[in-house]
Amino acid sequence: MFTGIIEGLGELKKIEKEGDNIHFSFSCDFTNELKVDQSLAHNGVCLTVVNINGNEYTVTAIKETLQKTNLGELVIGSQVNLERAMSANGRFDGHVVQGHVDQTAICKSVTEENGSWMFTFEYDPKNGNVTVEKGSITINGVSLTVVNSTQNQFSVCIIPYTFEHTTFKDIKAGTQINLEFDIIGKYVAKLMKGYQ
Repeated sequence: MFTGIIEGLGELKKIEKEGDNIHFSFSCDFTNELKVDQSLAHNGVCLTVVNINGNEYTVTAIKETLQKTNLGELVIGSQVNLERAMSANGRFDGHVVQGHVDQTAICKSVTEENGSWMFTFEYDPKNGNVTVEKGSITINGVSLTVVNSTQNQFSVCIIPYTFEHTTFKDIKAGTQINLEFDIIGKYVAKLMKGYQ
């Protein structure tokens, strides 16, 4: 389980294809603290560390992960948001994040708001996922609060610290991002659908 509070950025160093799988090798500031078999969220996708070599570590993404996320679009030098799994004695600063991306979305616009930024995203509503005003959403692993929620579109406001310390500084109109919808909202939507 994760909280959506990003610890740092990882830089993609190597891509190796093996069948339908892709092995991604990254470097980050805390590679020396990682262990093989450890869970680590990359742009909100929970992946297992399978190898560590010096300042680089490797994770493997399977076909389903590549189809449902933006990881397949990464190129050498790409940066990703990183978060290690929450420790049992840690503070719960974000919201419940599973590291299971539900679908991707496309950035429709980025507006500077005199000291902050408003990002608007559009997603395919056919999967039944919903956002609610002031509810939680995870974008590329970042725990955020929804504003301007509609059926298949919503916005988030980003403060300067988040903009500078995550991949939000690289997102522009047309960028594909990963979405994990609020787990409580997903259960409620599933229950309500069952009664229709």
